[in-house]
Amino acid sequence: MRMCCRLATFFFDDFRATQEVAAGRMRSASAVVRTVSTAGLEDFGLLGFLPALLGFLPALLALALLAGARSQTPQTLLLPAAAFRRGETPRVKMSLFGTTSGFGTSGTSMFGSTTTDNHNPMKDIEVTSSPDDSIGCLSFSPPTLPGNFLIAGSWANDVRCWEVQDSGQTIPKAQQMHTGPVLDVCWSDDGSKVFTASCDKTAKMWDLSSNQAIQIAQHDAPVKTIHWIKAPNYSCVMTGSWDKTLKFWDTRSSNPMMVLQLPERCYCADVIYPMAVVATAERGLIVYQLENQPSEFRRIESPLKHQHRCVAIFKDKQNKPTGFALGSIEGRVAIHYINPPNPAKDNFTFKCHRSNGTNTSAPQDIYAVNGIAFHPVHGTLATVGSDGRFSFWDKDARTKLKTSEQLDQPISACCFNHNGNIFAYASSYDWSKGHEFYNPQKKNYIFLRNAAEELKPRNKK
Repeated sequence: MRMCCRLATFFFDDFRATQEVAAGRMRSASAVVRTVSTAGLEDFGLLGFLPALLGFLPALLALALLAGARSQTPQTLLLPAAAFRRGETPRVKMSLFGTTSGFGTSGTSMFGSTTTDNHNPMKDIEVTSSPDDSIGCLSFSPPTLPGNFLIAGSWANDVRCWEVQDSGQTIPKAQQMHTGPVLDVCWSDDGSKVFTASCDKTAKMWDLSSNQAIQIAQHDAPVKTIHWIKAPNYSCVMTGSWDKTLKFWDTRSSNPMMVLQLPERCYCADVIYPMAVVATAERGLIVYQLENQPSEFRRIESPLKHQHRCVAIFKDKQNKPTGFALGSIEGRVAIHYINPPNPAKDNFTFKCHRSNGTNTSAPQDIYAVNGIAFHPVHGTLATVGSDGRFSFWDKDARTKLKTSEQLDQPISACCFNHNGNIFAYASSYDWSKGHEFYNPQKKNYIFLRNAAEELKPRNKK
């Protein structure tokens, strides 16, 4: 089995950060509030000319035929399919996310089109006004906030917010800027604020009610991860950076509450109180406990042999964090429990995001795992990769639930909404094949899929 050259180029975060500065693509900080316009249907003006052209009786016949044909047209097709891309909704009311049924659960298209399109082969809802450069992070609003709001950060230096309605309509609400690519985003527990981490070496707090953003953190290198921590006796923001530090910030102060040294650059992290997991360069892996005050709990020898790419904490049946899933650039995920009864049996790894299956007679293309997200209700998980596919897994049954069709570019990020009904994933170039495969004319997309049924665990025999 051969490894693709894409594995050797996965230090692209550092590379792109340097290129962004060198190219002078930084944009000034500003707040832009966008709204979605609605277009009406076009009128057909030919009918007025029919009497003159065909005569009285032929005109009546033509009108009768036309009326009969229009009466057979489904109501959902009266709005052009392109209107979905502009954020419009059909005249017929329907709920896609509010129930367990809806789009994405069958082979038919909700858009009234059966044509094959590699940019959206799963026929999922397309978020309107997607970012202009690669999308590195996605995050849904917490359950304390009514409705569903989606945040995305991109290499265009911006962070955008959409309202996602039960109908599937997405409404752009607001936008904020950094002076460097946005690498991570998260929400406060009450949903009033969004925190953003950037290659400009800062982190910001975005107050959604006032649409104002202020700097709350500073590092000596790009900030790769950001998480909100809500403890009984304190609240803070945790930032992980390529300057090899983990910092904890009271948003009311310009100085960190605490600074913890990391063995290497921070590549990915996750937080579910009272646990945090940080994965670094050189395959470093550290678990922190957050009770009373943050402190190192344990350093773990990495179960993976290649560079860490993403990590996500999972909970037990008592809803407490009990372990994590770790993804690497080598198409593999490790399931690791913190205190398992039988480590040799309970901890395991599995292969994913590889071409040609396990057929050893042919070379196998191996792709990076770009994101991992656990379903908040079922505890199953989704992985997305540089191969342009997403997959759903049941870690307890150790089986795959579903794999998507292949998109025409990598899937760079993913997340679930708070009740697990919506699965969001971003399609954009992740630089896994180097600069020669970057096409600035290629559009970036965010898709929404009904995830209520497909993520249900397998029935145990």
